[in-house]
Amino acid sequence: MQVKRTAVTAAAMLALAMGGLALPARFSWVTSIHAAPTTAPVGNAKNTEVPVKVVALFSSGVGYFEHEGSVQGTGSTELRFKINQINDILKSLMLQASGDGKISSVDYPSQDPIEKTLHSFQVDITGNPPLATMLQQLRGAQVKLTLVGAESTSGTILGTEQKTRPVGEKGQPVTSWYLNLIADGSIESVELDRVQRVHLEDPQLQAELNKALSTLAQARDQDKKPVTIHFQGTGDMRLRIGYVMETPIWKTSYRLVMTDKPAVRAQPSTAPTTGPSALRDGKLQGWAIVENETDNDWNNVQLSLVSGRPISFIQNLYQPLYIPRPVVEPELFASLTPQTYDNGSIANRIVNPPGQVPPGEFQLRMSQTPNHYEPGTLTQNSFGGKTGEAGKSSSNAPAPGLPANASGDAMDIAASVTSLATSGQMGELFQYTLDSVSLPRQRSAMFPIVTEDVEIQKVSIYNQKIMARHALNGARVHNTTGKHLLQGPITVLDGNGYAGDARIDDVPPGQSRLIRYGVDLQMVVDAPQNDTKSTIQTIKISNGMLRVERRQEMSQVYKADNRGDTDRVLLIEHPVHPGWDLKVENEKSVETTSTLHRIKGTVHAHEKTTVVVKEQRLDEEVSRLVSTSMDALEVYRTNSATPES
Repeated sequence: MQVKRTAVTAAAMLALAMGGLALPARFSWVTSIHAAPTTAPVGNAKNTEVPVKVVALFSSGVGYFEHEGSVQGTGSTELRFKINQINDILKSLMLQASGDGKISSVDYPSQDPIEKTLHSFQVDITGNPPLATMLQQLRGAQVKLTLVGAESTSGTILGTEQKTRPVGEKGQPVTSWYLNLIADGSIESVELDRVQRVHLEDPQLQAELNKALSTLAQARDQDKKPVTIHFQGTGDMRLRIGYVMETPIWKTSYRLVMTDKPAVRAQPSTAPTTGPSALRDGKLQGWAIVENETDNDWNNVQLSLVSGRPISFIQNLYQPLYIPRPVVEPELFASLTPQTYDNGSIANRIVNPPGQVPPGEFQLRMSQTPNHYEPGTLTQNSFGGKTGEAGKSSSNAPAPGLPANASGDAMDIAASVTSLATSGQMGELFQYTLDSVSLPRQRSAMFPIVTEDVEIQKVSIYNQKIMARHALNGARVHNTTGKHLLQGPITVLDGNGYAGDARIDDVPPGQSRLIRYGVDLQMVVDAPQNDTKSTIQTIKISNGMLRVERRQEMSQVYKADNRGDTDRVLLIEHPVHPGWDLKVENEKSVETTSTLHRIKGTVHAHEKTTVVVKEQRLDEEVSRLVSTSMDALEVYRTNSATPES
């Protein structure tokens, strides 16, 4: 297997704008493992298998997968996913069929528990019901029974019952189940022990039972759900399926071999070629660790490993969501009480007390209504709604803004593919591509992605907070591979021996990083307690205010003792104190990070050296002259820094 650096065109990769993820069409500086690809037709079965052809894994924990294969005519293909992956599939699934092919639909099982789904069928097979219980559910169904002795009978199921009959010489009672059928106006009771076959003559019941059994079979693996893609067309077609889902982060591990050979640089350099500061030749080998946690085997797939971090999220699209709606109670009228009427006359007219209804009249009583109704009147709409034209409710009108039907043209997502050359300006995006990779499902593998020469410089690194007495063996690694090195562990080999382990952060091409891999027992460093002092620089009195300027000085001494037989480069890491100016005696080389000053110098064999690091800052104290004590003023007056006038 030959590994080389080349440019590979990743044709037929879909672009995914969702989640900020874009798959490029061309990659530069990629590692390819060449092998003879195999592209065999999938077949012409109605339920067609479409294999994985493209896999792109991102260091942000997501992966893009693309299936492609030959299909014929109208049919379907099934993909199985874990339950926690369905939301990603519903968010990112993309489909395309070549030629006149069309994607008709995509269906998947409900998230409801299997028991609830089985209860929804006409034939409930929950709990493995016996034959008598199942036939009891089919009351009223037409069946045909095949009995022992090739006898047969048919009719409508009336029900099932248990009967007791004597068996044997002693006539011991035995309970048996019987099926009662009705046919031609007569009832027939058939013992179920004699029944060999039950045929449902109702096609709808047969379909319901088949659906229930299919649901039970799909739920055998409770953690996985099938997603079925249905397509239509004539003749041979190419079906492409793309989606993004959560995947394990691909990892890297390195092996660094350090030698004493001077580094051979293609470009002129001012770095010394001899001595402890000289750049040395090193060999860096990088391995990518990949896990196939999907339910699909990867057979001769194009595997891309991307170091970018696109934004991705999970939205709950799989679970049915319902919006709470208010419950409106209808307004109810009290029913009228039937009354009897006596014959009356004007002379004997009854005078009713205030608030009572005269005989012969009635009043409608309504509960919780803001309107006032006169006795004997009715409203046009007792529910408070408005009536539309021709007596139709306005709620029956069609909803505005409904989308028009699709034109039916095939979707071409490949037209929106973004190349790496464009998206590479967005950050430290780098990609390794390996061709013809085979990895079975639920398996992991390591692939070589870096086998390059690097430049190294051996150093001894001292940090008082890490180890107070000794420096650490370290090296500055210059990334001259032209590739983006992803963070990971490094096993360091010095010559032919194991030197230690280290970790390295992301290193873009052309940059360098420090690594530490062991304790340098030959470099002893002593850092006694630092010294601080404060001196008055100036004293001024202005507008009744006393201004005193002080210089704060802080010094740290590092005493290094090289007990080894070779000269060493010592790198002292001194903490950064914000607001303080740094000064190092003997003009040592200093580089500064956000938290450390690195002071670089050479310590010769069997010699000692002292490095003094000084820091200073100016502080100003302002106070009211009237509030200052006489003792303080006397101190300021006698101070040599106080001006005479």
